[in-house]
Amino acid sequence: MITLDDLARWMTAPTEDERLEFKQAQNQFDTTKLVNYCCALANEGGGYLVLGVTDRPPRRVVNSAAFRNLETTKLLLLQYLRLRIELVELAHPDGRVVVFCVPSRPIGSPIATNDTYWMRSGESLVAMPPDHLQRIFAEGVPDFSSSTCAGATFADLSSTAISRFRQFWETRQPARVPRSDVQLLEDAELIDDGAVTYAALVLLGASRAIGRHLACAEIVFEYRNNESSIAYDQRVELRDAFLLIDDELWRLVNLRNTVHSFVDGLFRRDIPTFNERAFREAALNAVCHRDYRHQGSIFIKQSPSALEITSPGGFPPGITVENILTRQSPRNRRLAEAFGKCGLVERSGQGADLLFETAVREGKTPLDYRGSDVFQVRLTLHGEIEDENFLRYLEQATRDAGRSLSVWELRVLDAIRREHPIPAGTASSVRELVDLGLIERAGKKRLVLSRKYHQLIGTPGAYTRKAGLDRDTNKALLLKHLSVNPGAPLSDLCEVLPSLSADQVKTLLKELKRQGLAHSEGRTRAGRWFSTTGSNRT
Repeated sequence: MITLDDLARWMTAPTEDERLEFKQAQNQFDTTKLVNYCCALANEGGGYLVLGVTDRPPRRVVNSAAFRNLETTKLLLLQYLRLRIELVELAHPDGRVVVFCVPSRPIGSPIATNDTYWMRSGESLVAMPPDHLQRIFAEGVPDFSSSTCAGATFADLSSTAISRFRQFWETRQPARVPRSDVQLLEDAELIDDGAVTYAALVLLGASRAIGRHLACAEIVFEYRNNESSIAYDQRVELRDAFLLIDDELWRLVNLRNTVHSFVDGLFRRDIPTFNERAFREAALNAVCHRDYRHQGSIFIKQSPSALEITSPGGFPPGITVENILTRQSPRNRRLAEAFGKCGLVERSGQGADLLFETAVREGKTPLDYRGSDVFQVRLTLHGEIEDENFLRYLEQATRDAGRSLSVWELRVLDAIRREHPIPAGTASSVRELVDLGLIERAGKKRLVLSRKYHQLIGTPGAYTRKAGLDRDTNKALLLKHLSVNPGAPLSDLCEVLPSLSADQVKTLLKELKRQGLAHSEGRTRAGRWFSTTGSNRT
């Protein structure tokens, strides 16, 4: 049940988000708009439409007289949207508030009114674009890899690939490996009542069988000595059981895989342009999560400093560039489970966290998905070390911490280094890094890499610029300003230390006052500050 406490929390939110919409509706609210807003909220995963509250901060209750008959309104919404929307009337001290509790649309089924699928864009409602619709419709599509392939038989599977699958299984679960190949594949759910699944074809299918039943299950490797060149220097088309070509793919990449020697004092570390574990994980992800209903092939394009992997179909439903490190949604679950059972990939993950961690630990650009859209996912693995100083710092930080840094801690460090916003959900990692002395707080909200980092790389000036001057230096600047400009208001003193908030400047002034170095006359905005240096006044 929605309460006044919930309303108070919503009203202090910085802005309307995907799940919350405020409207004044003091006298009335157009019924068509009501239906369309509820439609848009449902299409975006559900949320709340609040009538009787101003939409911009600071929000206030203005009393709404709209939709006095809640039961009639609920019935109308059910008739238009086929959704059971709950209505809650709140008696706020400043007036009546009506909350429409909108549930999410069904999986795979967007909701339309008057043949339009609505979504919100800023303060307006707009028709949902085709790529959004396609992602929603894809949610309801069954797992393609678990469906059986008409006409395919056990004879279409490679005995060599099955033997390798058995070896992988024995390594992980030696006591549970069935004796017969048929039983092995049935236990792995690659055969369903004797019928061969598409997952079995991708993983174990013979070349001719794949060409006949699933020709798009092909990986094309191209090498260009010049990344911008249209013509390739080498091209290899691989259409066979994935378990028979995964090593060949790495061999092709490794043929031209140069090694960078990184020296940190007495420590020496060789860093290959392309990390084998990262490449294998990226290739597995492309095979696991591509859309096999699209007839295109997976392309792996290598150049001296970059490796680009493009797979047909956009991201799986629910996955975006922004949340790929924290959400899992395998498009081909049966295939992903088979990879997991033989130890090639973790069933629960997208592998993006491993790719991110590897890139950051090697001082490279992490997770570059530029070029991805609703039709394809394009991942670029960059081979160049872009920041040796940061790499040197990570090596030292790992030694100082006495343990490896987690992927969440690496996310925080990388974001601070790039001066990007701190990722959501990393508060505990921030605290741990502060405790370890790897990062420091600069003011109430800012974080910077520690003084130790800038000393290590020889840029103490950059630390001072980012972290701000130390406390004593800040107070000295305030006193110097007051000696030249007696009677300065707080606003002027804030300009002396622009990197600090007004509250932080007030704290420094109070310290000066306690030390007998400054005093104030007047209160609030009319207050003025004076230096007591050389004066008998206290």
